Amino acid sequence: QLRVGGERLSSSQCRSPVSRSPVLTMLMNLPRLGNVTVLTAAARRLGSFYLHSGSVVRKSETIIQANMKVELLPALADNYMYLLIDNETKEAAIVDPVEPQKVVEAVKKHGVKLTTVLTTHHHWDHAGGNEELVMKVPDLQVYGGDDRIRALTCRATHKKTFKVGSLNVRCLFTPCHTSGHICYFVTKENSSEVPAVFTGDTLFVAGCGKFFEGSGEEMYRALIDILGSLPPETRVYCGHEYTINNLKFARHVEPNNAAIKQKLAWAKEHYGLGKPTIPSTIGEEFSYNPFMRVREMSVQEHVGMKDAISTMDAIRKEKDQFQVPKD
Repeated sequence: QLRVGGERLSSSQCRSPVSRSPVLTMLMNLPRLGNVTVLTAAARRLGSFYLHSGSVVRKSETIIQANMKVELLPALADNYMYLLIDNETKEAAIVDPVEPQKVVEAVKKHGVKLTTVLTTHHHWDHAGGNEELVMKVPDLQVYGGDDRIRALTCRATHKKTFKVGSLNVRCLFTPCHTSGHICYFVTKENSSEVPAVFTGDTLFVAGCGKFFEGSGEEMYRALIDILGSLPPETRVYCGHEYTINNLKFARHVEPNNAAIKQKLAWAKEHYGLGKPTIPSTIGEEFSYNPFMRVREMSVQEHVGMKDAISTMDAIRKEKDQFQVPKD
């Protein structure tokens, strides 16, 4: 039996992203606390229980491109870590390594050299494994945009660039979910390779992160002005498997949007097989993500607003209170 904050968690509460205990939900959103090790250990127990107690086992998956590979590594109850591999040099980076042992095993499987940690933000379910990982793998460079990130060695700022092997990484400052949130945009020089962006808890498939340390205006800038300006074919690798619930809310906002209905049917099928519903693309997000469609009249009319930023604030508040339907 697992108790969190004095509350015993039932198997259904641990297993279901929809019906989690309020205490567990609180923990999933906690920033760094004094004893990150204790919280992370509890989270790993919950994640393992989720993986093996329910009918769906979340599977890893590798996206292979000419110049890079991205392995999606499920973690905790609904997180993703991402192993980014440069095919030319066999150097690799890991995004948000909350379960370090899984990372070490994936690195060994691919036969690559892990050089870099890309931390999107300081919340423990993203940064809580940094300290353990740097003890397991020497000489790692740990990037992040917030001094609250443990084991930080390289402060990321907007448009700062560096390399992972021959891959170019550009930092995108996207504050709102947290004040130091960074997304990482990855390209290959002189290549027609499809780019990738690792968006943490700023942009999800069909959703966005809660505005814990920011405003609708900041999220608008993050989603529309910064991420929205990336090439439409850019693959979006986000921090959580929230796709089905996000699409159910999107359907509530725009019930006549065919792209939402099609994506929801696809996501249910994939998730039911244990497959990730990630990545999407920036172009796709503009077709079904209500937070990237705040300039659309149909979304503004839903909340009774006439401008995009007020609409962003309004639909976020509505999403925070949204009761997800079973279908």
